[in-house]
Amino acid sequence: MLLPLLFLFAAAGLTDASIQFPITENTQVDTSLCPITYFGQEYTTIYINFTGEHMFVCFNGYYHPESNGDCIKAPNTESKTYFELNTEDYSFLNSVTFDVKDSINTITNDATCYLRFDHPTTFGLIAMGSQSVLWWYNPPQIIASVLVNGDVVENVPGSENWVYSDTSGCRISGFGVKPGTTRQSLDNCTSLICSNTRVSSTKSCLVKGLCTVTGPTVFDFRGQMNSVSDRCEYTLLQDQSAGFSLKANFLERRRRDVSFVDSVTLDFSQGADIQLLQGHRVLVGGSPVTLSGLVQTFNGVGLSKDQTGVTANISLNGSPVSVFFDGTTAQIYIDVPVNVKGLCADSSSSSSSRLSSDSSCQQQYVDPADDTINSTAVIEQCNILKSSPFSSCNAVVDPESYIIACRNTLNKYPAVDGLRCQFLKAYAKACQKRQATVQNWWTAAKCYHPEPICQDKCSDHEFCGDIHGNTDCRCRAIYASNYTEQNRLGGPTVCKDNTASLTLVGCLLKENGIDYNHLHLNDKTCTGVMDPESHMLKFSFSSDSCGTEVTTNNSQVIFTNAVVTRNSSSDLITRQDKVFIEFSCSHPTPELQNVAFKIIDNSVEVVLESGEWHYNLTMKAYSDAAQTQLLGPNSDVRLNQKIWIVLETNGLDAEVVSVVTDSCWATSGNSPSSSPRYDLITDGCANAEDGTVQVMGNGEGTSNSFSFNMFEFSGKEPSEVYLHCQLQLCVKKNNSCDPSCSGPARRRRSLRYRRGAPALISMVWTP
Repeated sequence: MLLPLLFLFAAAGLTDASIQFPITENTQVDTSLCPITYFGQEYTTIYINFTGEHMFVCFNGYYHPESNGDCIKAPNTESKTYFELNTEDYSFLNSVTFDVKDSINTITNDATCYLRFDHPTTFGLIAMGSQSVLWWYNPPQIIASVLVNGDVVENVPGSENWVYSDTSGCRISGFGVKPGTTRQSLDNCTSLICSNTRVSSTKSCLVKGLCTVTGPTVFDFRGQMNSVSDRCEYTLLQDQSAGFSLKANFLERRRRDVSFVDSVTLDFSQGADIQLLQGHRVLVGGSPVTLSGLVQTFNGVGLSKDQTGVTANISLNGSPVSVFFDGTTAQIYIDVPVNVKGLCADSSSSSSSRLSSDSSCQQQYVDPADDTINSTAVIEQCNILKSSPFSSCNAVVDPESYIIACRNTLNKYPAVDGLRCQFLKAYAKACQKRQATVQNWWTAAKCYHPEPICQDKCSDHEFCGDIHGNTDCRCRAIYASNYTEQNRLGGPTVCKDNTASLTLVGCLLKENGIDYNHLHLNDKTCTGVMDPESHMLKFSFSSDSCGTEVTTNNSQVIFTNAVVTRNSSSDLITRQDKVFIEFSCSHPTPELQNVAFKIIDNSVEVVLESGEWHYNLTMKAYSDAAQTQLLGPNSDVRLNQKIWIVLETNGLDAEVVSVVTDSCWATSGNSPSSSPRYDLITDGCANAEDGTVQVMGNGEGTSNSFSFNMFEFSGKEPSEVYLHCQLQLCVKKNNSCDPSCSGPARRRRSLRYRRGAPALISMVWTP
């Protein structure tokens, strides 16, 4: 019977179908027209078989007591049933959708089709998208069983009315779970919640004891160990009922691919947060506080500090909790069991404990292997935890996880900045918390020097470490790589107008053995300014200060200076490497912009821009040589009256550039190219044929002037006289800007000061 049934379904090829036939023996049925999602798994085939007292409808093979099948088990009295697959009974589907949603609040989808089994027992499976429902209609004493992996999830008794059971559910550790059900994981630390067809989890463990975070490694309360591989903020401990979270921020140090716990924050839903930072520094509500060995209370937290680090004591729902942080290791101790979650509750919960919303902190780096690391030496250094005096604690605190963490870190990161002793100290402190103090361990382990503590506050891009045998702020690897990969000690030159600045990274200078106090510009009186917060060293200069050299290159003006080391002839010896960092700014040579206007006031001012240059140009006409009597629209200018024209700029550096009036001419029309044309100045010099023209200060500064006697064009009715002047700017460095106005070299010399396109200025008088 099987093959004809399968052929019938395939031949039908219908999207809407109603198929019915009796089943009296083991039968496999293709139900792809009505797929059923059963506890998170979609099935398109069912298997019907009869076993004595029961009939089974299974999804993953015929039922067998040892088959661990997904099945519906119903009573069997006659070893037969009447099967129906229906996708077109819309009236029934609409009606059953209403009934199901009214009966089961976890069902949100509409019915699309159903599988029905009838006589002697009546039941069916209703497909509702990603959900499904068992439909049961039998006397109360007749019971159907819902099986997942052979285990009974639910027994559904009959009723005089239709009974519905949600068979969507979830699978947790192989077990079928009804929607809305919560199960605990085997470690009793994970709550797995089935919501409709999805499984979500929450971490919350009843724990006590010691949690240690050192370097990238977390040793949780249960003794399990895992490492943080990124540079994000994580929850170490959270008690939602108490409104408290303990957070740890991880950052890189000398290598980009190894993270270290960098700070710890006690976060309260009410009240000021408390941050425990490097250098035994503490911030309460963002403000620094000074601590001593005496306990001081802030926001209900007892804070104290000694030479080993800072301790914070709090109470979570009556249970005392101690938090210790020394800048490299955080240790949290709970004496009375509390229900919490976070990395200290379960060190493997990094994905759910990560707090940082910025995904950039998760970026992974691969730095070249450190060839100074000796793996054999690392094993010996870490295995000391099994030797005296640490062995006296081995029965109380298993050293194996500490040894593994020590090896994993030191095989990748050099044993500097007290890192080797950091793991040993963490183990010794764990022993101390369990009343198994390890005596004089630092002597046996040759840990004579404490972890580095910087007296000055390190900036965000720095950490406290060893620099040439001294404790100081080093650059973090990711930040430093922005400069070292380009073989630089700082940022690019910042140019503005005729000034420039260069910023060097203080920690990079230190790591390269450079004392910033010995640096200056070409002029040794020009030294850098160190920012006390960012530790960035800034040098600034202008075009006419600090020994700046000004040169020209085609259409560019270049300002050049250098950062160098102090060189004093009185010094018998020096311990400073020679430094020479040259930097410069180039600007387009400023060009006057074309402008045309009528004189409507005593003077006209125009704001001009050219590249980095910003300046003003004014043009004024006077009736006296002293240039005190401005000419305006109401001035009476007579023929043959001498006129003085002044061109003046404001905003240009007179030490660098000069204004040169190259030519001036008059026309009777407003176009500079109209005719007739009469020349007053050519090639920067007065028209030799017009004895009334005089040029003053041309090329000597940022302003110049000339004079001429007023005239009108002959043979024309009295009309407007348009005066046009063409100007150039000249870079004075190694160049003469004063036009030569006598002898045969006149024109050749005047060409030397041309830079860029000339500017045209026009003025008009109306008779």
